[in-house]
Amino acid sequence: MVKALSKPVVVVAPDSFKGSLSGQQVAEAIGLGIRRACPDADIRLCPMADGGEGTLDAMLLAGGSRRTINVRGAAGVPRVATIGLLNDGSVVIETAEIVGITDADGMAVPVTERDTRGLGQAIRVLLDEGWRRFYVALGGSSTNDGGAGLLVSLGLELQDADGNAVEPIPSMLRQIRHVNTSGLDARLKAATIVAMSDVNNPLTGHNGATAVFGPQKGVAPEQIKDIDAAILHFATLAENALCTSARETRGAGAAGGLGFALRMLGAEFKPGAEVVAEKVGLDAALVGADWLITGEGRSDMQTLHGKAPLVACKHARQLGVDTSLLSGSIDPSALSQLSAHFRGCFSPAPGPISLDDAIRDAADLLANEAEQLARMKFGSRA
Repeated sequence: MVKALSKPVVVVAPDSFKGSLSGQQVAEAIGLGIRRACPDADIRLCPMADGGEGTLDAMLLAGGSRRTINVRGAAGVPRVATIGLLNDGSVVIETAEIVGITDADGMAVPVTERDTRGLGQAIRVLLDEGWRRFYVALGGSSTNDGGAGLLVSLGLELQDADGNAVEPIPSMLRQIRHVNTSGLDARLKAATIVAMSDVNNPLTGHNGATAVFGPQKGVAPEQIKDIDAAILHFATLAENALCTSARETRGAGAAGGLGFALRMLGAEFKPGAEVVAEKVGLDAALVGADWLITGEGRSDMQTLHGKAPLVACKHARQLGVDTSLLSGSIDPSALSQLSAHFRGCFSPAPGPISLDDAIRDAADLLANEAEQLARMKFGSRA
């Protein structure tokens, strides 16, 4: 008698491939490839995210609905942003949906003229509706205002020497002489805010928001010192007014200093991928699994700094499950470090291929590569 093969259990937990496929679409493509090789496989899809693009989509998989709200973008241009209303009574706000680096209107003005007022508007609208539990995903912002805009939208007043209002944009922060907290929304005291980020940087200094992340938002090298000083000036006055300190705390430099503003409001910081892993039930899916496949658009040294694939891998390792990395591309210079964590690192490109073709054919390429990996892992069961 031939002994029946046990049914393979495979967990598929990738991040989105930016500009190409959502986390759900990536997971479905990989699952399709596995199914070709192993028609009887128990495939458990758990799309991941780490606080950047795709976080809202991933967290909604736990149950909830999406809706839109009208807010101002980073440059003051009105925009419609999507938020998530979870079944557990909490709200998910993606910074990138409101002041994202991919927003052409926001990026059309200098970084010194952008702000986070739209984030504060979103929170205020939701407070009006009775929501008191917020998840704020901090990835992908185009702003570098120290979170001044967020706080102003929630009632903080910035004033110059004559008592006039100062705009919460980097180019104006040095004009602040007084911070008035009397109008700060009192409902915030009853709110719970979880800031989702893998950034540990302080607000200012050589490891701060402006020096480290400013250049990717448009801060020129010769501007770093002045912008950093302006944010430090604002932060010092804000801390004195609110009788608290947050500049040096972990994550204060996230999203151009938005992390600082959220810290000032009492937010708790959590690694974005860990929050998502909990919401999508990754640990439960891994119980009894034979294999985990994870991945992202591009894997490099940043992957090892708390990105979704690494977090998924750590959870799998704790349960004795092997993990393979299947990403759109893999930085060769990081391969040895990545290989220390993953049981094989793979890319779906079959050979020389243009970026446009890779984006267009991403789903098919992933399915094909996943099929071959599954055949290698389990043999042909078709």
